[in-house]
Amino acid sequence: MERNNQKSRIYGLTVLFFIWCAVSGFAQKINDSNTPLHLLQPEYDVPYGKPEVKDIEVVLDRVYNYLDKTTPMKLVDKISEKEVTDYSKVDENTIFLAGDFRLISYEWGVTYAGMTLATKATGNAKYAKYTNDRIQFIADIIPHFKRLSENHPEIKTPVNSVLHPHALDDAGAMCAAIIKAQQSGDNFGFDPIINNYIDYISNKEFRLKDGTLARNRPQPNTLWLDDLFMSVPALAQMGAYSGEQKYFDDAVKQVKLFSQRMFNEEKGLFMHGWVQEMDEHPQFHWARANGWAVMTMVELLEVLPENHSGRELVLQILRKHIRGLANYQSGKGFWHQLIDRNDSYLETSATAIYTYSIARAINRGYVDAKVYAPVVCLAWNAVSTKVNDKGQVEGTCVGTGMGFDPAFYYYRPINVYAAHGYGPVLLAGAEMILLVKNNKIEINDSAVQLYK
Repeated sequence: MERNNQKSRIYGLTVLFFIWCAVSGFAQKINDSNTPLHLLQPEYDVPYGKPEVKDIEVVLDRVYNYLDKTTPMKLVDKISEKEVTDYSKVDENTIFLAGDFRLISYEWGVTYAGMTLATKATGNAKYAKYTNDRIQFIADIIPHFKRLSENHPEIKTPVNSVLHPHALDDAGAMCAAIIKAQQSGDNFGFDPIINNYIDYISNKEFRLKDGTLARNRPQPNTLWLDDLFMSVPALAQMGAYSGEQKYFDDAVKQVKLFSQRMFNEEKGLFMHGWVQEMDEHPQFHWARANGWAVMTMVELLEVLPENHSGRELVLQILRKHIRGLANYQSGKGFWHQLIDRNDSYLETSATAIYTYSIARAINRGYVDAKVYAPVVCLAWNAVSTKVNDKGQVEGTCVGTGMGFDPAFYYYRPINVYAAHGYGPVLLAGAEMILLVKNNKIEINDSAVQLYK
């Protein structure tokens, strides 16, 4: 403490010296013999230092206000444009009132989870209310659209992905978020939706012969790293919710099988895609897919029983991955679209996902807080600069398939309406609040340091 006070006094005297020089017109050049140069302030491109809780809350509030206004919970008749309030009368012309984003998508599953965590971190109920109100709205209309679908199978309803999921994208993130909402203390009655989603993941999604969840695009028998997140958190949450061991076992199995094929031990990064019939497996370390992977592991560890035989394996992969990610963080705090290619652009959604996941790993004691707290402080400060005055998240890569050449990833567009950015920013901000509240973070010799 005495040393810190001494540094503060030196810094104050240095500032006074510079002011005196400017006022007096002192012409002597500033050099090492007359000035403590190590205390000069760098010209950072993004804010540097400890994030303050009040500043994080401002960012979260800005995002909340934007999303609350632009994601209405209404049904309308697409011909008359009149609101449909009697759900028993839904028909082939009934659609959601259009907002800036869809209420049912894997991206919005992440957003719902982010809102739920924001309430836990801030104590402000409005965030969780955002999630609960919209999921309740979906649950209320589902029986009516289900009846319509059963009577008229040819009609594609606005809740088709809930009633008839046909990909992990439809099921996983939404299922995990709904289970979290269901367990928040109120009896929302979301079980029919949860059970339908988990049945798809467990029993209907295509798998390789060894049980690895896979797709038949863009090539037959393809693994997408994204699918770890589109399945494992839901399986893990279902294990905790139902108490059935089989869901935990399947979740750990997926992490193990994906990692065996797709984790680069030397770099500490995952490749984006793996095709069974390829003799070689091109390694493109796409940032957001690596985000889905690292977030999968912290989400799994959150509910995986301490005595589960696979827990140590998941923990070790997580630690290796976090170390790999930290090695590639840019000096601006962001990560690149292709993590290990510094001439690819800096991307917001992946940076936010890493911020959340590493901060959660710190808060849960999975990794050394002294090592990684400066990483996430820098990352959050970077992310916060990408939330504009409207509450929109800038710098987010749009939805992305799988490619086997660099140009595909380098030139993916960015857009404020790319829904992938919003949930990760909410999660990152909420987890950073918890980190900042529970740790002492200070500047020492001009660098961010964490003290327990």
